Amino acid sequence: MTPDLDFASIVAMASMEASARSLIDALAEPSLIVRGHIVVLANPPALALLGRGIEGRDVRLAIRHPEALEHILAARPGDVDATGIAEHGRSWRLIIRTLEGESVLVRMIDRSAAVSAEKMRVDFVANASHELRTPLSTILGYAETLSEEGELAPDLRTRFGSTIRDEARRMLRIIEDLMSLSRIEADRFVAPDDIVALDDLIETARGNAARGAGAAQCELVIDLAPGLPTVRGDRSQLLQVIDNLLSNAVRYGCTGAGSKVRLSAASSDGWVTLTVTDHGPGIPREHLPRVTERFYRVDAARSRESGGTGLGLAIVKHIVERHRGTLEIKSIVGQGTSVSVRLPAAQR
Repeated sequence: MTPDLDFASIVAMASMEASARSLIDALAEPSLIVRGHIVVLANPPALALLGRGIEGRDVRLAIRHPEALEHILAARPGDVDATGIAEHGRSWRLIIRTLEGESVLVRMIDRSAAVSAEKMRVDFVANASHELRTPLSTILGYAETLSEEGELAPDLRTRFGSTIRDEARRMLRIIEDLMSLSRIEADRFVAPDDIVALDDLIETARGNAARGAGAAQCELVIDLAPGLPTVRGDRSQLLQVIDNLLSNAVRYGCTGAGSKVRLSAASSDGWVTLTVTDHGPGIPREHLPRVTERFYRVDAARSRESGGTGLGLAIVKHIVERHRGTLEIKSIVGQGTSVSVRLPAAQR
């Protein structure tokens, strides 16, 4: 016997409304008991969702979903997926069970998180396929040309070979970033416990950024507060955070001679804050909530041309979350972007 039928049997045996009230109030999800077309009982979560005055009123005022109402009004058991009840876009599964006396128990299970996760999975697979298909198509096209019989000018052959090499490296970077994300997510519930000195990592990251494309015309300024405390974390992942933030700043902020990227670090109230600031074109406000999504790009063409995979900030976000820290991105179009990472300092 299912848990729903167990509960239905118990309610059926309860002869007093007070008993039914105590039983329905024990359910964590929004739940209603409907008799005919009237809501006779609603538990606190249902009252909060559908309104305090729902008891004693027509159920059709609260649940405006044809299939769900068909089951409820006909006192016919069933499970119905519905969207938009009480809140636009929110997904629910309505579990409808009949009770004694032609009453109906309606339990509302919030499926918004599951639906959102499934959409993210589908979008991720589609985006990853697209990102890998583009360079692969280029590689195949140029390789087929090179494999054809006949003479090919040396400079053309060299250009084709160079393009194949660059596109293969791009695919490799995407695959490496995807593998990195997979490893980070696998450990997301395991807090790292190494003691890490951030000033050492910052110096390593500065050297890495100085060798990156565009760094030659950009000044990297490092501003570390004295006595910077250590943090408890994963050294390689924290280096990856600083590397990604600096490489992004150099990629988009070093637009010409005299450009400057600043990395500052300071501590306060048990937290260490790293901030990377550039004076590039900035990010329009409407894009800011999405820049940490996988493969999301504000300027797709420029990102690909500069070697970006569209996964850098997604990696940063997941690493920061694993380290129980916070990530904040501020940007003004035409003035630049500032990204701050706050990490808990190691307890002495």
